[in-house]
Order: sequence, then C-alpha cells, then structure tokens
Amino acid sequence: MPTPTDNFASEASLTSSPLPREGGRGDGSQPSPQGALAHPLPREGGRGDGPHLGGNAHDGTRSVAIVGGGPAGMALALALKLHGVAVEIFEARTRPAVRDDARVLALSDGARQILDWLGVWSGLSPTPIETIHISHRGGFGRSCLRADELAVTALGWVLPARDLIAALDTAVANAGIAYRENVKVGAGDTAAFPLTAFAEGAVDPSAGKLRDYGQHAVLCSVSIAAPHRNVAFERFTNEGPVALLPLGDRYAVVLTCADEVAAQVRSLDDSAFLDLLQRRFGTRHRFTAAGPRTAYPLGLRYRKDPVAERQVWLGNAAQTLHPVAGQGFNLALRDIWELAQVLGGAADPGAPELLAAYARGRQADRRGAIGFTDLLLDSFASDLAPLKHARGAGLLALDLLPPLRDFVAKRMIYGARAWP
Repeated sequence: MPTPTDNFASEASLTSSPLPREGGRGDGSQPSPQGALAHPLPREGGRGDGPHLGGNAHDGTRSVAIVGGGPAGMALALALKLHGVAVEIFEARTRPAVRDDARVLALSDGARQILDWLGVWSGLSPTPIETIHISHRGGFGRSCLRADELAVTALGWVLPARDLIAALDTAVANAGIAYRENVKVGAGDTAAFPLTAFAEGAVDPSAGKLRDYGQHAVLCSVSIAAPHRNVAFERFTNEGPVALLPLGDRYAVVLTCADEVAAQVRSLDDSAFLDLLQRRFGTRHRFTAAGPRTAYPLGLRYRKDPVAERQVWLGNAAQTLHPVAGQGFNLALRDIWELAQVLGGAADPGAPELLAAYARGRQADRRGAIGFTDLLLDSFASDLAPLKHARGAGLLALDLLPPLRDFVAKRMIYGARAWP
C-alpha cells in the first residue's frame, strides 16, 4: 500500500514553498490544478448509522470541523494544517470503509502539484498520461494534446482511488489530525466550531441547480492487445462519450450510455461487452479482456453559493460534474488550495469577509469548469450534419493551431489560471 513521506511540512515551509504555478513555482497567489472520474460522494454528513455528534453554539475555538473523511476531507485537513489552522474530521463510515474505494481517479498535473505540496504524492505509483487523443465517431477531424508541447512530464496521472486515500489517511495520522470515524453529523451538531466545511456530499436541490443528462457511466478496466504508450482517449459518439485512461498495462474505461440501457450494458457477459466497447470506440485498440463493471447516473449539480454563515462547501458538496473532461476531484483540490490560502493566519476562520473572499476567488474557476464540461457535452450530442461538420472543423483547428491547443490543455491542467 503506498504511503506518503513521513516528513509533514512545517507551517514555515508553506510560506517559503508555495504551490507551483504553471510549469514551475510561483507566488502562490492563485490556485492551480485539475481532473477526476468518480462516483458521486455521500450526502452532507456522510453515510452510515454511527452516533450523532452533539454541539453547542460557537465557543471561541479556532478549530475547523470538516464533515467527510474521504479524499477531499483529508486533503482539506492537511492543507489547513499546513496553514496553521486546527481541524477535526468527522466521518460517518469507519476508516477501513473509507479506504475501500473502487474508483479510478484521473488527476491533472496541476492536481499532482497540490498533492505533492501536501506531502502525499511521492509514495504513489500513478500511470502518466502523456497524450490525450480526442475524436468523434463518424466525422472528420481529431486532435492530440501532448505533454512535451507544454514542457511537463505528463498531462495527467491515473491511479486507483484507494491508493490515494491510503496515502492521505497515513499523512493525516502522522500529522496528528483528529479523525472521528463512525460519527454522523446532523444539523447544528458542529455549531461549537467557528467554521464547518462540508467536503463530501451531494448538492441539496434547494440550494443549487441540477441537470439530469439521462445517462449512466459504466466503469471497468480492460486488457488490450498492444501497449497503450500512455495515451488516453476521449471518443465522442452518438450514444455518449467513451474515455480510456491508461492504468498500469490496462485501460480504465468510462463508457457513457443512456439510462434505459445502463443495466443491460452492465450485465453483459465479457464477450458481449467487449464487442459493444469495440464498436463504440473503433479500431485504434483491440480489447481482449474486461474486468467487473459498475455504473452510476450522471448529472450536473452545483451550489449557487458555496458559502453560508460559518459554513463552506467544497468538492462534490459544492459541484458534481459529468466525468467527460475529468474535472471533478481536480476542481475539488483547487477549492481546497484556495480555502487554505484564505484562512491561513486568520483569527476567526469563519469570519464572513473571509468566506466571501473565498467565494469570489473560486467563482471564475467554478463557472469555467462547469460551463466547459456542459458545453462539451452539448456540442457533441447532436447528430445533425452541420453540427458534425462544425465539430470536425473545431477539432481540426485545435490540432492545427498550437496556441489554441496549448490554451485548452492548460485550462484542463491548471483551471481558471489558463484564462487570459
């Protein structure tokens, strides 16, 4: 099981070694990273039936309560710890249950920088993505994004979620951060804390906006006849996108399909599933074996305002996106970076002016990621001939115009910092 480095960075090191900006170190004035394929996380307060936490009105303590002890909650705890902010994590599940996570994560190189800053990256063994091949079935035009054109080692990294969770969990323990497992947090239970951060959970419909895509993602891993050479694929089809992410010597697959056929696709025997995947993807790879399959519904959910009185929502608790562009957990890490920057050194981490500053700082990145993902899906959803030709021309332009290609790649890696 991968473990992080045991040397947890001191508070002083934070000032001297801020998070790197695009392509290297910078002044740390903006967040930086991106990307993930993931099931929706538990609702606010976590899952399970552990005892409820009781609390009274804010008593002057400077600790931040983090609701959700999954990867986002633990990453937030480590980031705040680095900034000298005391934290406590509350998780409804047991710690072993949190580690038992079958997801595969696709992390941008920007996300790697944040995880390296948190001290958890060096013990991991992710598979690098050196090229991303983008195409649409039945139309001309394709584009390739390449790491060497951006002078980075990889555009992104793919690893099992359980590996990252184990590294974060070990780092949390080494840092002496309180982790209250099997404790379900209810309304008002954390009122004694100056700030409650909801790091996991679905967006409450009454607090945000929802869009049902009418699709499910079917996830599995597949073996291939030829090496993947660290190339990831995003293949748009009439039935929905197909993504292949290099993981070890196999591919992790995200096959999008309509709600009404999701159960059928998931239950196909291996041979029939491989035939379906081959038809949807095409001939650039030949698939030879498939692993067990899981499925989950896809939709867009986001809170209009990620803060309230002494409360803040981050990651999936603030926005849940379609996995097509791999923005989910990467956007969560940028949330975490920005919040830690804002709260560091504050006498009252729940002060309204601080939370308002955080919300303003995250606005462009949140809107950009949400809009980019939604527009990408709408742009490739129609089968009308004029739109198909326009998509092909767009992909061709992306491939022929290096400045445009670099901008798109940097937007996916670093978030809103790629905007002029």
